[in-house]
Amino acid sequence: MEALTVECHADRFQLLQSKQPDYYIVVLEDVDKQRVVASATLLIEYKILRHCGKVGHIEDVVVDDGYRGQKLGQRVIAALMTHAQSQGCYKVILDCSDSNVPFYEKCGFTRKEVQMALYMTARQTA
Repeated sequence: MEALTVECHADRFQLLQSKQPDYYIVVLEDVDKQRVVASATLLIEYKILRHCGKVGHIEDVVVDDGYRGQKLGQRVIAALMTHAQSQGCYKVILDCSDSNVPFYEKCGFTRKEVQMALYMTARQTA
């Protein structure tokens, strides 16, 4: 995996800022240690179906191993849900591993359907 350059990071950060409020990232920091300890992202999809409604997609939920058990994951999910509701999303969905199902059930989610993925190779995306 290639290292992320400062320039690449700055360009991506600027792009993401320009996508507000449809691309919303929550970050929790341990200010004493100047360390990010939890983060999650909400993407808002604009539908044609469902009366042109909006669906929130939660991605990239992560909590630093040393900070687990402090309900930080639940806090970032709650913040994303508040944002989704304020933006008029009729539902919020996410994909997760079987081992994470109990966590998301604690956050109010229920199991529904099946996740599928198709990863693009470098040749397919060129």
